Amino acid sequence: MAARTDPDHKNRAAAWRLTLDTHGAEHGAHLRLGEDHGALLTEDGETLLVTFESAATIRDQAQGALPFGLEVAGREGFSQLCLYSETDGTFRVPEVYAYFDRLVDEGFFDEFDEVVFFGVGLSGYAAATYSVAAPGARVIAIAPVATLAPDRAGWDKRFPELRRHDFTSRYGYAPAMCEAAEQVFILFDPQVREDAMHASLFHDSNITPLRCPGFGAHLAHELHEMGVLASMIRHAAHGRLTSARFFELLRKRREHGPYLRRLVVRLDRAAEPWRMGLVARHALTHFDWPRLRKALADAEAALSAEGRSLPAPRRAQAAAE
Repeated sequence: MAARTDPDHKNRAAAWRLTLDTHGAEHGAHLRLGEDHGALLTEDGETLLVTFESAATIRDQAQGALPFGLEVAGREGFSQLCLYSETDGTFRVPEVYAYFDRLVDEGFFDEFDEVVFFGVGLSGYAAATYSVAAPGARVIAIAPVATLAPDRAGWDKRFPELRRHDFTSRYGYAPAMCEAAEQVFILFDPQVREDAMHASLFHDSNITPLRCPGFGAHLAHELHEMGVLASMIRHAAHGRLTSARFFELLRKRREHGPYLRRLVVRLDRAAEPWRMGLVARHALTHFDWPRLRKALADAEAALSAEGRSLPAPRRAQAAAE
């Protein structure tokens, strides 16, 4: 993200907020919460989607420069509330605390039949944390941090500039804050050590951990590209999201090029020619990429040297699991 002292960044941010002012005036409300945060409310249906998003990420979109939450809500006929941040995405500032306090005092969340909170990474922390304001809500958090307090998460060295933040006061420890939620879905790649350790701190009976190996830092982006995120939110809003339904949705990775490419590379490095050959052959039915052709040839050569060969193609697809 460009430095906040960069005049061009400030000008773009100011122009973008004027766009949100116009949208809010026509469809709900746009409130500026201090210098670096804001809330865009769009009133529509009886289901409310609450998202926590990076302002820079929203502005960098190819079209629209409007929140992901608005994109989903508009398609589904939901109301939406997007909290956006120009800074780190934890939303740990007094202005945001006061805003949620006011929403609670006004009974805002009680006006909706269903409420879903959504966020990714540091903003996944915020989604889990602020869900305390709407007991009975459902939460979808992708690779969230549970806390960055040194005494609880001193092993996470990824965000040194945030370690001086206070994660012990109001809206502090995310696993405790989401205890009143009806369901909390924590998505993470177990091969990312820090994400897996944070996920392990969410362990109450309302928590459903969803392990997504092979995605790494690409998890949220590729779930969005595959259409899985929007489907998850829709199912969560109707109380139909389960781990079984999620993994049924995740079967789309079998036809998702970036995932298959990374899987082939990982199996190559792990010297697993059998699985690499199966995955490469399956991937080639969707993508005619030189890297995949080479992987298949290498796998077949390695297996031939061992006196083996790949089975009939109908078994190849299962290896992509």
